[in-house]
Amino acid sequence: MNLGAPELLIVLVVILVLFGGSKLPKLARSLGQAQSEFKQGLKDPDAPDGDDETPKA
Repeated sequence: MNLGAPELLIVLVVILVLFGGSKLPKLARSLGQAQSEFKQGLKDPDAPDGDDETPKA
């Protein structure tokens, strides 16, 4: 699947219409953090992530 400039432009316009201009920086920041956490999880899958599945008493 090869996306060219016209297709990318259409996708960006649709995202701008759906989310609005004021929410795009926050959305981009969230996506960047999620991507870095995903890469970190791939690099070291045994590292604790801070989510305990056991309930605290």
